[in-house]
Amino acid sequence: MLAGAVSAQSNLIPGEEPVLARIIVDGDSVIEFPVDSKDPDLLNKKQMIFDFRHNNLVLELASADTLVYMYYLEGFDKDWSPSWLTSNYKEYTNLPAGKYKFRVRYTDLETLGGEISFLDFRVLHPWYLTPVAIILYLCLAVLIIWALYAQMNLRFARTQFMLEQIINKRTEALIIEKEKSEALLANVLPKNAADEIMLTGKATKIKYNFVTVLFSDIQGFTRIAEEMNPEVLIDELDKFFFHFDSVAEKFGIEKIKTIGDAYMCAGGIPEKNRTNPVEVILTALEMQAYMSKLKEASEIAGMKYWDIRIGIHTGTVVAGVVGQRKLSYDIWGDTVNTASRMESSGEAGKINISGTTYEFVKDFFLCEHRGKMPVKYKGELDMYFVSGIMPELKDKDGKPNKKFILKMQRIKLQDIEELITKMFEDEAPPNLYFHNASLVKNISGQVDLLANAESLPEEEFINLKLASVFLFTGYISDYEKPMEASFLLIEEILPKYGFDRENVEAVKKLISNSFNDQQKSVSDNILYDARFDYLGRVDFIKLTDKLLREQTEYGILPDRKTWIETQRKLLINHEFITNTAKLLKSVSLEDQIGSLQLHIE
Repeated sequence: MLAGAVSAQSNLIPGEEPVLARIIVDGDSVIEFPVDSKDPDLLNKKQMIFDFRHNNLVLELASADTLVYMYYLEGFDKDWSPSWLTSNYKEYTNLPAGKYKFRVRYTDLETLGGEISFLDFRVLHPWYLTPVAIILYLCLAVLIIWALYAQMNLRFARTQFMLEQIINKRTEALIIEKEKSEALLANVLPKNAADEIMLTGKATKIKYNFVTVLFSDIQGFTRIAEEMNPEVLIDELDKFFFHFDSVAEKFGIEKIKTIGDAYMCAGGIPEKNRTNPVEVILTALEMQAYMSKLKEASEIAGMKYWDIRIGIHTGTVVAGVVGQRKLSYDIWGDTVNTASRMESSGEAGKINISGTTYEFVKDFFLCEHRGKMPVKYKGELDMYFVSGIMPELKDKDGKPNKKFILKMQRIKLQDIEELITKMFEDEAPPNLYFHNASLVKNISGQVDLLANAESLPEEEFINLKLASVFLFTGYISDYEKPMEASFLLIEEILPKYGFDRENVEAVKKLISNSFNDQQKSVSDNILYDARFDYLGRVDFIKLTDKLLREQTEYGILPDRKTWIETQRKLLINHEFITNTAKLLKSVSLEDQIGSLQLHIE
């Protein structure tokens, strides 16, 4: 090798750059290069390739005797040679597969020096390490694994199938039994109590401050029981109580229990509401009418007839589940005792209510004052007989008419507003700084004022009031599509409170118009003015900052300056529609613009 190197040097004119003279492969094969070539890129035009078996290389240079060198094989060496070398060749043994570039630094220690990249070459992988071979190995491994898996799967398939059959049968049996248990529990207990027991194993006792309790009792049941066949007696009672159950369910009244011939139910539990005294009396009237029809049929047939006494009282109770094995939902308290006294102090075929209940239902029903009647352990209490619905509130069949329903809906508005307010307080994200319970209350209050001032008809007012309450509820669950989320809540909640499809569609239409900035009716105008009432309030700057903070956290607004400009344009273009709203605004829009400008500065 050294002889070859010297021979190469002898052909170089002193002072010229070194050139690659030859490559010795595996100590015996030699690749010669013309040292007098005028093409500096000769070696780089085609990359040299070496088989993996020929990976021992000696790279020799032809150069002047005065030059010294540093060598660096890019792709193999970590750095240049640690010092200058006088040898004009570099040997590499057992080069691994890969791409390489041979680079040389040279100098004569006086005037000549530089760096040259001589050769790009590649050492091939052995055939058993080529990508094709690796892919074949992987395929073979997968095939072996699959074969083993198939063998194992075949071995355990029969056992697994048998186990699955056993599990499926047992699971199916458990599901059936679970459904039976849940259905039985739901029939015995209110839904919320049943759900709580299934989750925790027990139900919490709850105090309710506004509950109406109904007691009914078959007049002369003891005498009838002595004269009637027991099986017929039980069948008759079962028929009565089945009808009473259906009537109670119709009006959302909770059946508590039956004791012999006594039937007990209550309104206002487990879901609290303000209309339960009216709903309980409607239930009592239907029970009374049913028994009256049976009485008439029995008299015509010359048979013994059944008659019923009903007593009702409104007050505070404690409700909960009692028992360990045989669970029952029951209520306790002085209200229950007083309702029982109302029943025992009544008369056959009549509905006897307390003075307390009367105060809540006097605008709906005709009531006959009985005066103060003695009650055991209670002294004297005011009592009233309910004779029916007010003439102006019933239709030809004696059923509640549209006016009656509107009066009830007006009361239910308070329950719904309370529900939505609680929903905002319990479920709303903490960063709803503007669209919160306070805003709902403000819009609802403004709707009350404006609707009253504009003499809005009762039916339109109810739909408008509902729209004001549900307007921003969608922000609780879906900030990007609040209107659609509000619609879902409307569809879910309103039917539970006795509102029909017509109400649902009317409320959704008002909310849609509000979001789309369309005013097509007086109700639309009122909702628009109530929604933007904050623009005319003294705390406008504080509220607009809350809205800015909210929308910033939700990634809607870019910066404060843009927001201020948006609010300024809103104030410039905004006009209240109703005369009442124009009169009610505390600060003129011009002054608000001025305050906003100062706020910027």
